[in-house]
Amino acid sequence: MRQYLVPISDVITSAANDEVKRLRALHQRKFRRQTGWFLAEGARICHEAVDLGWVMHRLAFVAGREDDRQVKRLLGGLVRAEGRALPMTQSLLQRISRKDNPQIVLGAFGQRWDSLDDIDASKDETWVALDRVRDPGNLGTVMRSADAVGASGVILIGDCTDPYSVETVRASMGAVFNTRIIACSEPAFIKFAAGWRGKILGTTLPASIDYQKADYNRPLILLMGNEQSGLTENLMRACGQLIKLPMLGRSDSLNLAVATGVVLYEALARRS
Repeated sequence: MRQYLVPISDVITSAANDEVKRLRALHQRKFRRQTGWFLAEGARICHEAVDLGWVMHRLAFVAGREDDRQVKRLLGGLVRAEGRALPMTQSLLQRISRKDNPQIVLGAFGQRWDSLDDIDASKDETWVALDRVRDPGNLGTVMRSADAVGASGVILIGDCTDPYSVETVRASMGAVFNTRIIACSEPAFIKFAAGWRGKILGTTLPASIDYQKADYNRPLILLMGNEQSGLTENLMRACGQLIKLPMLGRSDSLNLAVATGVVLYEALARRS
């Protein structure tokens, strides 16, 4: 008989199974809040999460793949959290992921949250602050860009989409596991900004400073506005500089994730 580091349940074949229902419920924000868990798909992304010390509570995978090299590595990652291994049919894995061609594994991980008090103004860091970001694809892409340039994390201000939704995690391509996440209200951020010893750059259409001429000295917070309405007046007043990206065609704005990527790479270029 094969021996594994964690107990492996019998093959799950019913959608009425409690574990299947629990994992499917993680598509809903209220259940993510209740459990503190979220879903991540794919062996590579799950491996990265485990290697970075994230706690994996459940591992769902296609039955019969227990001895697959990638799955065996992940089974070891369940030990720390005393998690459960859940072999199941391909059709059930598809029901959980809600994709026609799901990955062979799904992991349920514990969420991580930082607070504004955890930001150290004495460190040479860059943060991205997002005002009421609503689109999970935008948020995931921003996290991916922030990770690519070595930024410390994202600050979510006000009523933002959930960084741990399945859609956001997919769009981040695993960057969610290497990005610190803070959520706060607008008044809390403004209070924090009043005592911030670094730079705060905000992007807004009425700004007079071209983004290539801005001061990107760190520590730095790049403050990006809501997809439809941009930054609020109070948040604009919290900025040391307001910058704009040139619009030479008929379009009057860029997609939030694209604009954030442009500014992040300009900030990175100033460090070189």
